[in-house]
Amino acid sequence: MGWCPDDFASSLTSVSDDTVAVYSRDLAAFAGAVAEDGIGQPGEVTRRHVRGYLARLTADGYARRTIARKLSSLRRYYRWATRSGLTEIDPTIGVSAPRADGRLPRVLKSSEIDTLLDHPRTSVSGDPEHRRLRDLALLEVLYGSGVRVSELCGLDIGDLDLDRARATVLGKGSKQRQVPLSAPAVVALDLWLRRGRHELVSDLTPPAAVFLNLTGRRLTPRDARRIVDRRAPSPTHPHALRHTFATHLLDGGADLRAVQELLGHADLGSTQIYTHVSKERLRAVLESTHPRG
Repeated sequence: MGWCPDDFASSLTSVSDDTVAVYSRDLAAFAGAVAEDGIGQPGEVTRRHVRGYLARLTADGYARRTIARKLSSLRRYYRWATRSGLTEIDPTIGVSAPRADGRLPRVLKSSEIDTLLDHPRTSVSGDPEHRRLRDLALLEVLYGSGVRVSELCGLDIGDLDLDRARATVLGKGSKQRQVPLSAPAVVALDLWLRRGRHELVSDLTPPAAVFLNLTGRRLTPRDARRIVDRRAPSPTHPHALRHTFATHLLDGGADLRAVQELLGHADLGSTQIYTHVSKERLRAVLESTHPRG
């Protein structure tokens, strides 16, 4: 029967198209690797084959986080394969993923936030008003609401409720959630929509898109990265603003589950990394200010 990759992909109805593509690529890479050992069917794979594959990835220099993701993809596949009758045994059971790299997400300093929002680099001082209004609105939403950059780029005008200071975003797995908008974000969005957006509208403009690039098309995540980089004192990814949003909330005493809901995390474990970030920040303060730190 073979690996039936198309049937597996069709079964992934609860995840985004990007995630389906990742699962499919990981499965194809594994099937190609074990084919070198004469394995052509999922039912012929043993735990030894899976562990050998992970060992080869390690030897090839893959990051531990990437290896763990590939193992997760195989687990997902074999759960489906056993239910579908392609195999009776799941060879991923009992195989441990390597420990994650342990790198904590980058959190911007107050001075970096100040530069981004209020005192951008002089290179942008000559920008036309509509560009400055767009860029500020984008940054205020990223930092003030903690949305993913893909969620921000997907915003339509109908998703905004400025009177109630909230927006509806489409997150991972096509799940909708409402996020609050900060007071500065509401002001910045209002100015952009009233005084700036029309300057970029063209025949190519999606009628409902909130954020547009300089050619009038819907803003892309790559466009957003360029905007952040132009205003930041050093190269900065938009996701750093999401990390900073979450960490600042926890530093201010917010409940972990409230932060989980705001970020749209399905698993509380994904949010808990920010508690580690906060602890590291507190440790850094202690070491730099206490006489015996």
